[in-house]
Amino acid sequence: MFALIGCGNGAASAPSTPARSGALQVVVAENFWGSIAKQEGGDRANVTSIVVNPNADPHAYEPTTADARLMANAKYVVYNGAGYDPWAPKLLAANPVGGRRVLEVGKLIGKKEGDNPHMWYAPSYVARVAAQITTDYKRLDPPDAAYFERRHANFMNVALKPYSAEISLISQKYHGVPVSATESIFVYLAQTLKLNLITPPGFMKAMSEGTGPTAQDKSTFDHQIASKEIKVFVYNSQNATPDTNALEAKAKAQHIPVVPITETLQPAGATFQAWQTSQLRALAAALHRATRR
Repeated sequence: MFALIGCGNGAASAPSTPARSGALQVVVAENFWGSIAKQEGGDRANVTSIVVNPNADPHAYEPTTADARLMANAKYVVYNGAGYDPWAPKLLAANPVGGRRVLEVGKLIGKKEGDNPHMWYAPSYVARVAAQITTDYKRLDPPDAAYFERRHANFMNVALKPYSAEISLISQKYHGVPVSATESIFVYLAQTLKLNLITPPGFMKAMSEGTGPTAQDKSTFDHQIASKEIKVFVYNSQNATPDTNALEAKAKAQHIPVVPITETLQPAGATFQAWQTSQLRALAAALHRATRR
């Protein structure tokens, strides 16, 4: 693992908008948390996200020397944890910095390796992370505490308003509708939306972890599509495999609405809420087509 103590600033993977002189140097492993950190920090935080490519599988990310430089110069680091980005704590250990604060989201939420790591798809977890980022900013920069409080209030009450409204609409209008998903990425959101996610849990977990699903789980999923037990098919377009491509084709053949979702921001420069709201609206449209509600 790269160790670059004392190195100068490296090229940013996804540089934030210009921050004022003396702003906190913040590095975030993934851009979905990075977007939140940027909005919470405003011009008092210079936020750089490492994993930003919407066309690549984040699970397969390999850190670079530039990433090590970023870690070596960061005052605050946020990473997902729960086994999702094992390279991040290794980079931190290889590049120790006195006084640096670290937020491991999995530890905050109470998730460990082996649990579903896709915590940014759970609105309640998003709120907890946003609040913790604000708390950490205030600890790192006490004179600007009131500024960070205002940023947080705006994020929760204004920026997230369309996102929250879409969640409320779907959960009320489509409560209990049976749906499927190729991966565990959709589990937390499906629960919040009160949808009936009937895909075998073992199938979703296996696909998320890059292992082969069992023949029984594949057969069950095939039957759910063929019999039209599911009304909407949700798949992770960022981690497509021959198995998921085949299932998508079968769903389309049965005229079951198909909804792609991604692990990281799509497009890469979108805000967290714009990305999520767009996906929620696509899901709502698919549910409407399937149920005529």
